[in-house]
Amino acid sequence: MVGELIAERYELEELVGTGGMSSVYRAHDQLLERHVALKVLHEQFTSDGDHVERFRREARSVAQLSHPNIVTVIDRGEQDGRQFIVFEYVEGENLKALIEREAPLPEREAVELALQIARALAFAHEQGLVHRDVKPQNVLLAEAGGAKVTDFGIARSLDVHGGLTQTGTVMGTSDYIAPEQARGGKADVKTDIYSLGVVLYELLVGEVPFRGDNFVAVAMRHINEPVPSVRERRPDVSPRLDAAVRRALAKDPRDRFESMDAFATELQGCLGAADGSGAEEQTVVVSPPRRRRQRAPSGERPSIWPLILLLAGLAVLAGIFAAVFAFTGSPTKFIEKVGGGGGGGSHPVRLTGLSGFDPDGTGGEHDDTAKLATDGLQGTYWRTEQYSGSNFGGLKPGVGLLLDACSAKKLSKLTVTTDTPGFTAQIKAGSSPSGPFTTPVSGSLPASQTTTFSIHGSAAQYYVVWITNLGSNSAVHVNEVTAKS
Repeated sequence: MVGELIAERYELEELVGTGGMSSVYRAHDQLLERHVALKVLHEQFTSDGDHVERFRREARSVAQLSHPNIVTVIDRGEQDGRQFIVFEYVEGENLKALIEREAPLPEREAVELALQIARALAFAHEQGLVHRDVKPQNVLLAEAGGAKVTDFGIARSLDVHGGLTQTGTVMGTSDYIAPEQARGGKADVKTDIYSLGVVLYELLVGEVPFRGDNFVAVAMRHINEPVPSVRERRPDVSPRLDAAVRRALAKDPRDRFESMDAFATELQGCLGAADGSGAEEQTVVVSPPRRRRQRAPSGERPSIWPLILLLAGLAVLAGIFAAVFAFTGSPTKFIEKVGGGGGGGSHPVRLTGLSGFDPDGTGGEHDDTAKLATDGLQGTYWRTEQYSGSNFGGLKPGVGLLLDACSAKKLSKLTVTTDTPGFTAQIKAGSSPSGPFTTPVSGSLPASQTTTFSIHGSAAQYYVVWITNLGSNSAVHVNEVTAKS
């Protein structure tokens, strides 16, 4: 509980994340006067020997790893039968939040992030540990710069044969799971290589290669389906980097890089090629020899049949187009029916929480916490004031959270995450932070834990999550807001 003192030293200040096995708090180390992250095993697992041992193993495993790209373990202990681990506190967001907000990333930025992760994992492998759950949610991005790998909760020691001490159990997250891992087989360094390949694919493309309705559906696609080429989705990516991703994502572990160090070396080479340095490392693509055109023997006229066939084909094609245009009414409609005209899809838009918006009250509400609604952390939030009654005690028609898109942008979707569902909200837009925000650009929806509003109207720089009814809540939290154009 927030406010609790752990081990007579660590005061819990704020819940910053929770998972299936544990919760993570920001805590104040009263002995050394600093912030730390304190991970506590959920109470229902305290009597489960396997879960307790896995939790203890995480502390022992990471305590061996001193690397600038790995989160450091500070302490471990037990209080009232509950296990806890103390880590360094990383001020920032996780990589998944960055992906959801900004991906696809520029090629250089994506490679630099993947390279830092690869170096961290290579170091762990050298110490005899394989992570087994490499994913963006387990990579923290420090505000001071740099990526740090965390959550070695299901890490295992490599045995002398290069495998793990346990088989037959499927561990990991389905979006990033290696084929051999999905089958319940042994995991080794090649498993982490595959998962990092999926992360790099997502950084470059903006989404994971395989989607599905459940864990099994996605895992089966990893086992059976070839991973799409990055360049098919994004032609501006260099052929060398595309080849590196494809090799990391090979179905057969023997076809992947020999080690995480080898993967890191190739990523460094991709950076060098992009910079124009390290030319000796660049892959040279040799074109096949051009076939010389054969001349007709002297005095013999070339055949005109190829030309006749070409003209006939063009005439047939013209007839098809004429029929299609007559049916659709215009070439544009034909393009839309066939392929959408090149589309482009939606793109994440970075939002910044500016302040509360309370035009019928004091002007703002908890303005200093507005930024927490766009910090990428589900455990932090902006909140309204306390009110008696769902209609704000009859004091006003609503209150809101003011957001800045940095420049005028036409949004298509805006998603609100909250841990106080049940309130009603709509989205408004304006060209100034002071408004006016008179016309809604979305429908009015009851909020669940995650609610997506479809946005209409012209481009705007400022948006307001306008709350019109609190439901059964006396105060409302907005934990996270994301948007897409």
